Amino acid sequence: MSASNPFDPKLFTAGAISAETRGINDFIIGAMKDLPEWWEIGVATFREQRARGEGAFPLAPKSPRAREIEVDGKGCKVKLRIVAPEGSPKGVYLHIHGGGWTLGGADQQDPMLERIAGRAGLACVSVEYRLAPENPYPAGPDDCEAAAIWLAKNAKPEFGTDALTIGGESAGGHLAAVTLLRMRDRHGYTDFKGANLVFGAFDMSMTPSQKAFGDERLILRTIDIEKFGDAFMPPHLDRRDPDLSPLYARLHDMPPALFTIGTRDALIDDSLFMYSRWIAAGNEAELAVYPGGAHGFVAFPGEIAAAANKRADEFLARVVA
Repeated sequence: MSASNPFDPKLFTAGAISAETRGINDFIIGAMKDLPEWWEIGVATFREQRARGEGAFPLAPKSPRAREIEVDGKGCKVKLRIVAPEGSPKGVYLHIHGGGWTLGGADQQDPMLERIAGRAGLACVSVEYRLAPENPYPAGPDDCEAAAIWLAKNAKPEFGTDALTIGGESAGGHLAAVTLLRMRDRHGYTDFKGANLVFGAFDMSMTPSQKAFGDERLILRTIDIEKFGDAFMPPHLDRRDPDLSPLYARLHDMPPALFTIGTRDALIDDSLFMYSRWIAAGNEAELAVYPGGAHGFVAFPGEIAAAANKRADEFLARVVA
C-alpha cells in the first residue's frame, strides 16, 4: 500500500512488499520468460498476439457501452473511443493508453474506462493515436493534441460538461503530460481540472532508474525502454526537448496531478522527479508509491492495484467536483 509520506524509506525496502505482490511479480516474470521480442518478430505480429491476450497482461473484454467517433487531426482523422457513465457525466476524462508508443489500442482497456465512468462519474474518451515505428514522433503527440483541442471546444455540447481531466499509463502518462504542455503553450488552454499520471515516462534521455533496471523481465526492462524510444524518436532529435521529455519543460500552470508508481518499476525516477518539479512549479500534486509494484501493476488483480485504482478514481471525482 502507499503511505501518507511517499518518501518514507520503509516503502522502498524489500520488507514492505507483500507476499501477494511478490507472487504477482513471479507470475509476470514466468509469463514473459518465453515471450518473443517485438523487435525480432515484427511489431505487427506482436500487436496481434497482445490483442489476443497472449503474454502477461490479462485480456480486457470489449465494453458493449463503448462507441467511437472521429475528429479532425493534423492531416488525418483521429478515432476516439467513448465509455460514458449512466446518467449525466460530472466531467470528461481524456485517456491515453500505454504500450511504449508502439503497442496497445484505445479498445484494450474498456474495463478500466467502465470503472472510471462508474466510480468517478466521468465520460471516458480514449485516443486511438498513431503508433510508432510506422508513425514516429510527432504523430502520436499530434493526435493526442487534436483530441484535446476537440474536447476543449466540444465537451459541453457533446457531454453536457466542460470539466476536463486527462491521464494515462506509461507512454500514455508521457503523452498526457506532453498534451497538457501543448495545450498551454500552443492554445492558451489551462482549464484541465486534474491529471492522472500512472507510471509515466517523463525523461526520454533515460533516468538513472531506467538505465539501472537491468534485464529482469518484469514487464519493462532497460532494453525495452531503449527499443521503444528508438522506435518512437527519430535519431536526430534532442531527447531532452520538452516536447519529448516533459520533465525538462517549464511546468507552471499545470493542473493538480496524481503520480502513481511502484517501487519495482524501471520508471520510478520519472515519477519521483516529475512530482518534485510539478510541486516546485507551484502546482498541486500527490505521489502514491506502492511497494513492489511492477510496471503495469494496476492491471493485475491484487491489493496494491485495488488501492491504486481506488485512489485514482477518487482523485478524478474530487478534481471535477
